[in-house]
Amino acid sequence: MFSSSSILTVDLAAIQANWRYVASSLKNNAECAAVVKADAYSVGAEEVAKALYLAGCRSFYLATVEEAVVLRMILPADAILYVLGGVRLGAEPSFAELRLIPVLYSLAEIKHWSEFCASICAALPCVIKVDTGMTRLGLRLSDLDEFLQMAANHFSLNPILIMSHLACADEPGHPLNTRQLQQFEKAVAKTKVFFPQIKTSLANSSATFLGEEFHFDMVRIGAALYGINPQRDRPNPLQPAITLKLSVLQIRLLETDVSVGYGAAASAKAGTRLAVVAGGYADGIHRTLGLSPRGMVNGQMVPAVGRISMDSCVFDISAVAADPEYIEVMNEQISLDSLIAHNNFLGYEVLTSLGRRYLRRYLGKV
Repeated sequence: MFSSSSILTVDLAAIQANWRYVASSLKNNAECAAVVKADAYSVGAEEVAKALYLAGCRSFYLATVEEAVVLRMILPADAILYVLGGVRLGAEPSFAELRLIPVLYSLAEIKHWSEFCASICAALPCVIKVDTGMTRLGLRLSDLDEFLQMAANHFSLNPILIMSHLACADEPGHPLNTRQLQQFEKAVAKTKVFFPQIKTSLANSSATFLGEEFHFDMVRIGAALYGINPQRDRPNPLQPAITLKLSVLQIRLLETDVSVGYGAAASAKAGTRLAVVAGGYADGIHRTLGLSPRGMVNGQMVPAVGRISMDSCVFDISAVAADPEYIEVMNEQISLDSLIAHNNFLGYEVLTSLGRRYLRRYLGKV
């Protein structure tokens, strides 16, 4: 279902270029994986994953088995699919059949996976996630010791990767980055005693730019794919990949002074020209544009007027000569980075709030 042909354009060539840039900056032999969970942050996992595969990416991270099933159906057999949400009871056969690799984050889940693998006489690969200071999903370091003792006696366990996640990677000077790095190094050293060939992964997009010591064997980039600056205090080395323009539904030339929108929170003078556009908070406009949205028509900024509605919002186009067909709300001038800085939102929040009602157009579609 589309919202009156408002158009979200995704530049797949720019996404490929951003992946190649990061991949080429890694220390020797480190792999660059792509995080394409939540429908590639709402811009289309199938198209993004296919483009990244052609660029050379082979490892992809999803949140759920349902997301992974979709990509397994469209990507070549050598694509490696990791499921960050682990294994729900009853989903184990799907992991085995579709060669999905679960990220396991608790002793109970590890034991359950081990029992399933033993029941089918197959040591299927898995990932062990440890919590090094974010206090989210992951084994405590004390749990890791228990896991390693258990693993020594369970030949059905086949961990191929140990990973963790930084809490403050977009703040290069934050002391927690160093503490988490040190904790992860300790966890890796313990684990390699039992699994000397196990791979290692700590860095997301921002952490990749903290330095080579954070790269380990694999980095996992998500936001960087779309041109979001991985380090806010430095120039952005990445290409913008997302534009959004909202279809104009109605032009109103005001004959009298009026209030505009819910709550009569705004007003407009007689003679004002207003454009009502397709796109509201159900389409992520509240998160994308913040409380004081701006748009652009033929290179000229136009302000929003009044509260954003569920399916629409209103712009003052009095300064624009001709009636526009669209109002751009995300482009090279109104970039993701500028919106993030202006509204104090995370790039992830902006992208994942875009919803599914826009008509999506892919540049460089494969």
